[in-house]
Formats: sequence, C-alpha cells, structure tokens
Amino acid sequence: MGAVSPSSRALGMSMAAAVPDPARFDDHSRILELGPGTGVVTQCLIDRGVPEAALVLVEFSPEFCVLLRARFPAAHIIQGDAYAPSHAVDKALAGRRLEAVVSGLPLFTKPDEKRERVVGGALARMQPGAPFIQFSYALTVPVKPRRIGARLETSPWIKRNLPPARVLVYRSA
Repeated sequence: MGAVSPSSRALGMSMAAAVPDPARFDDHSRILELGPGTGVVTQCLIDRGVPEAALVLVEFSPEFCVLLRARFPAAHIIQGDAYAPSHAVDKALAGRRLEAVVSGLPLFTKPDEKRERVVGGALARMQPGAPFIQFSYALTVPVKPRRIGARLETSPWIKRNLPPARVLVYRSA
C-alpha cells in the first residue's frame, strides 16, 4: 500500500467524476483500476454509475483481493503487479473498449521509466482523449506529459483528504 492513509470519499468522488459518462457505456466498455486497495475509489466509480461488471481491478495484495472479491463480486479482480504487463489483464480486456484507467498506484516509488511505461502504455490501449486518472500528494507530477505524448489536467487540491491530494488526468495528445 503506497498511500499514507486510505483515500477519502471526496478524493474518490473527484477521481470518479473524471471517468466518461457511464450512461454511454455498453456491454464492451471497461474501466481498469490499478491499485484499488480497499475499494474506496471503486465504490465511488459504482456510485457514479459504472456497472460493477465493467470493472477490472488489478491489486498486488492478496489480502486486499480477498476483500475486493467480497465487496465487488461482479467485478473482475486480478491479483498481480500493475507495473508489469499481464496476460490476465490482456485477457480481461480482450475485445473490450477501455473507457478509462483509474490509478491509485504509488507512482513516485518507482523510477521514471516505469511510471512512463504504466501511464503511456495505458494511454496507448485507449481511444484518443480517454483519461488515465491518477491522484497525487506531490507538488510535481509523477509523469511529465511531454515524455509520453500526452496532455495533463490537474484538479484543485482536495483538502478533505489526508494528506491533501489532487487528481491528475492524462490524455493522449
């Protein structure tokens, strides 16, 4: 777990708001969540209207996977390393349209190349303009958008989170 404390509902709602309108999703739509932890953001995605069955969650911790499977039985939960390419993720997304990637990964714990590979690789899987949504506590961004051919939008600081965080939305340029 890379977070100082679990994400607040305010942060989760802000991240979920950056997902395209779920009313426009169809049976082929998927949301990939990297590092869902205990599922705070996952629940906010569902509250926004994302169908639970459209969620593909990649979590490293086996204990959190058990919790996620109990909380979200219709979601597709993959126990694995979100920083490494995975056949299980490829299989879960095969023939599906990736509407957004929502990330709770502690990107600053990894070298630049690994961060760029995660964000840039996700953007390459999606339609142009689809969002890669990440939160950060830092004053600087974890991936420089020009390094991956993207543009970046940042939210105001969410002060109802401990520590305060902001939402970063990367989109292919």
